[in-house]
Amino acid sequence: MAENTAPFADRFDKATLITGGSKGIGSGCARVFVRAGASVVICDIDEETGRALAAELTAAGPGTCHFEPCDVRQPDQLERVIERAVTRLGRLDCLINNAGQHPPHQPIDGFSVEAFNDLLQMNLVSVFAACKHALPHLRKTRGSIINLGSIVGAVGQWHATTYCASKGGVHGLTKALAIDEAEHGVRVNAILPGNILTQSRLDFEAGMENGQAFHDFVETWQWTGRSGTIEEAGNLCLFLASDAASFITGAELPLTGGIELGQGPKVTVSEHEVR
Repeated sequence: MAENTAPFADRFDKATLITGGSKGIGSGCARVFVRAGASVVICDIDEETGRALAAELTAAGPGTCHFEPCDVRQPDQLERVIERAVTRLGRLDCLINNAGQHPPHQPIDGFSVEAFNDLLQMNLVSVFAACKHALPHLRKTRGSIINLGSIVGAVGQWHATTYCASKGGVHGLTKALAIDEAEHGVRVNAILPGNILTQSRLDFEAGMENGQAFHDFVETWQWTGRSGTIEEAGNLCLFLASDAASFITGAELPLTGGIELGQGPKVTVSEHEVR
């Protein structure tokens, strides 16, 4: 399981903005970054949860966490949050574009063009807008951008045409932006999560008639025999934001436990009979 500290990020003091930071992977990033000593601003549409998390993390330290309300589907709100974050923190070293949504699974027949446009606004256009407005500040600090893609944006997923398309767009944006921003010393990378055990997934399973069976089945999809944690996602982002990753840009790093390796349910090596 994930360790509570990351040795490569001792005295980590990066000024960091995390979109969708109140819950899920975004909150995992906030926890790991503040634990490492970063000054963090999280923004989210969920104000109550975001303010409570920011207060909790600041009290625990050694870094600080502040909350800003924001609907990332509104570019003007994103621009305002970025400017407020820079004013509060004095600079910007890292932007983590985490906010996103996965609609219910259904064939393409069930998705309207309008729903697809709305999802693109949430999952892709918001990433573009945040990058655009943050880059003038990141160029000053030779900072970095970390975009949350998805492994299914690379390999596909059942009844998820719109989501896969939106995340595939994030992957393309990451690579193109990494090329353009190299001359400014700004690194741009993406992580591609697979199954990460978030509170929303636990709540979903709790509401199912056979929730435990479903949970156990999902755990077999990874070669590790389990889903990832939000802190493991945070640690990977912390590494990419740190000076230890100074030669990494344009990368797409899977965080999947090997879900994409091999066909069908997996078992761990220890479960095999060695002959």
